[in-house]
Amino acid sequence: MRSPRGGSTAEAPAAEPGASAAATAGANAGATDGARTGANTGATNGATGGATGGAAAGPDTAEDPAAEPRTTAGADGGAANGPGTGAARPRRRQARGEARIAQLLEAAANVFRVSGYNGASTNAIAREAGVSPGTLYQFFPNKEAIAIELGDQLMHRWRETYGAAFSPSDVELPLDRMLDAVLDPLIAFNCENPAFAVLTHGSEIPGVITQEHDVLHAAMLTRTEQLLSTVLPDLPAEQAHRIAGMSFVLFKAGLDLVMSHEGSEREAYIRELKTVMYRYLEPLACDPPSGEAARRIDTP
Repeated sequence: MRSPRGGSTAEAPAAEPGASAAATAGANAGATDGARTGANTGATNGATGGATGGAAAGPDTAEDPAAEPRTTAGADGGAANGPGTGAARPRRRQARGEARIAQLLEAAANVFRVSGYNGASTNAIAREAGVSPGTLYQFFPNKEAIAIELGDQLMHRWRETYGAAFSPSDVELPLDRMLDAVLDPLIAFNCENPAFAVLTHGSEIPGVITQEHDVLHAAMLTRTEQLLSTVLPDLPAEQAHRIAGMSFVLFKAGLDLVMSHEGSEREAYIRELKTVMYRYLEPLACDPPSGEAARRIDTP
């Protein structure tokens, strides 16, 4: 067949109806499968990129206090490992996560001890722990969350410590041995956990920690009053309250000196603290006449 301008064109053979339908169906199926494959590949690459990007952040990565904690489930494979391993994987991830949290909290305690709460940063904590800031953010969104978690753990240990220190059996001991039984566990706890003092003092500390500390302070003051009232049942309640308060202040002041020294000097200050406490309480423990006790204890 010739064109109007004299050229020739090949006449296309007529398409079979069945072939046309098959081609159309094939094209639609190919497009659908391609879309699904592209979506799955994009999701997989996105998850891998997110997990890799968080872990690859170096120590110099800028700190983002508002960052949300990330999850490592996608990086570990999740359900893609198949039904044979799906039950075991979450347990291993949980154990690894708990170990990482403990590692981060230990590093945070060291940083808080050296730099204080204000001087600490998540970057410094990550460096102390030997991990990237991205890894830290998988578990804690910011420094405050780390401080709250660490403070909660230390408060729990402190409750156990002073609960054991104020044992009812201590009231049967002579005064010097009773002071040893009460003070030694409290001093040892503070020396072994210097971050506790950092996280329980200062206006910049998260409010939940200071509130919990105030509750513990009141509980310890009550226990001290109860101990005095048991040892000295004839002591008036208002006087027991004053003596308990003064004893608590003396202990905290002496503890600051103890904590600021090490080695033999620390031991010397511990002895001085016990001497101060003994000489303050000895007039009552030795049961002098009530008039003399009033003159020696209730000073203006």
